[in-house]
Amino acid sequence: MTLGATPRQTDLFRGTAEFCAPRVRPDSIYALLHRECLGLFPDALFADLFADVGRRSVPPLIVAVVMVLQRLEGCSDREAVERFTYDARWKYAAGGLPFDHPGFAHTVLVDMRARLARSERPNRIFEVTLAVAKQAGLVGVRRVLDSTPLYDAVATMDTVTLVRSAIRGLLGVADEREDALRALLARDDDYRSAGKPACEWDDPVARAALVDALARDGYALLAALDGERLEVPLAEAAALLATVLGQDLDEGTDGRFAIARRVAPDRVISTVDPETRHGHKTSVHGFDGYKGHLAIDPDAELITATTVSAGNTGDAAAAPELLAAELAGPAPEPEPAISPSTTKPTTTVEPAPEPEPLTVYGDAAYGAGALLATLEAAGATAMCKVQPPVAPDGRFAKDAFTIDLAARTVSCPAERVASLRTVGRGAIASFGPVCAGCPLATRCAIAAGGRTISVGPHEALLVRARAIQRDPAWRADYRATRPKVERKIGHLMRRRHGGRRARVRGRARVGADFALLAAAVNLARLAVLGLVRSGGGWAVRAT
Repeated sequence: MTLGATPRQTDLFRGTAEFCAPRVRPDSIYALLHRECLGLFPDALFADLFADVGRRSVPPLIVAVVMVLQRLEGCSDREAVERFTYDARWKYAAGGLPFDHPGFAHTVLVDMRARLARSERPNRIFEVTLAVAKQAGLVGVRRVLDSTPLYDAVATMDTVTLVRSAIRGLLGVADEREDALRALLARDDDYRSAGKPACEWDDPVARAALVDALARDGYALLAALDGERLEVPLAEAAALLATVLGQDLDEGTDGRFAIARRVAPDRVISTVDPETRHGHKTSVHGFDGYKGHLAIDPDAELITATTVSAGNTGDAAAAPELLAAELAGPAPEPEPAISPSTTKPTTTVEPAPEPEPLTVYGDAAYGAGALLATLEAAGATAMCKVQPPVAPDGRFAKDAFTIDLAARTVSCPAERVASLRTVGRGAIASFGPVCAGCPLATRCAIAAGGRTISVGPHEALLVRARAIQRDPAWRADYRATRPKVERKIGHLMRRRHGGRRARVRGRARVGADFALLAAAVNLARLAVLGLVRSGGGWAVRAT
């Protein structure tokens, strides 16, 4: 398929421009796209996605505009194409197309997403919105980080359904080996239909027999493939089957398999989307799916970076990816080449002013020592809230002890001293038997062996951060800035379809869809700010 060209010449009598211009607000995304779509999403931006020979595609500019409006308004693919066909504002946004400009099949959107996913710049639509914002001087050096749950697009499976589905998946990609593998199965089940197998679920003996039979079928298939060099689909299916068997089942002393009475770390919860996980946004709010992470510029309220992780990933772990461009620093400007015969100028050049340091805001989820160390190494200012240490029942918390890292000692509130001994990357101070006769033991020690204090590798950073955030000026800046990201998350999640609930499966595709949603929200914000083309770049219209 070759690159299609967007029509440039509008029809005065059939075009949507004359009709929509007085009716559409000038600070709406429709007006912005109408004015600037040729500069934002020229067909050449997508030229690498198409071949040199073949039938003409739907013009990529039109598809890009539809994709942006689709994500902003929460439409499915079919609904988006219907809107483009019958809603004059969508054709107006695509450059003022005629009322009778033909629509296209919804599969064009599917095809465009697939082409972008295979390309070297899958998130180019988001990159464009960020680039024009930077050219317009709207992106500063402050960043606010946060995350939000993205519910997966599949059903969470129980153990029985999970194991049976993994067996079905392996048989489905076995190709010419399928008959030989099916001969190893002992259960009276062809594993061709989806869903939970038939069983007397009220009978514990029947349930136990079913679990054991499923496990034996699964392990029989893995034993037959063990040690062989497998094609990628079959190898991935075998790895998934081994994972679900190992995480959810245990072999008893009688040799029978039963459901394990534990929850495996990083547990796979679906064979349809193996990358989705159980997550917790708070201690009482659980969800199944992914986390969408974002960084915003709090002054212009524009999204500067997005990423998606499994639902059980900590917020601080995604921060370096969100800040990758800022932490890398600006690229050095090349010095002008001077030939040997050229005389160097003698005029003094004023040095460029030092750039302002990066400032990063985040709630307590980002107040981790590793992230603080990363920011300090990059010369950034951390405005991330660090939780104070706590202890149960009003006992002495860790900050009641005096930790001397230079002397490697810890002094307790009763002025007794214990030495720090290295354990892994950190250290531990054990007060041991001295706690037994201590008058403050009832307010301190819990364990029979006495109180212990653990010191992590970033202890000094955490202590310093806690001291800094007691400053009223620090608190005022934090409270005035960090909540802005909550409003931006509200803009992202306000639509039912494709907001909180993921529309696709797999972390890569969910991440691309989340970045496209961020691009749409950015464009809506840029429309309010008055983005216009100015000369060869972009600027904000004076008000």
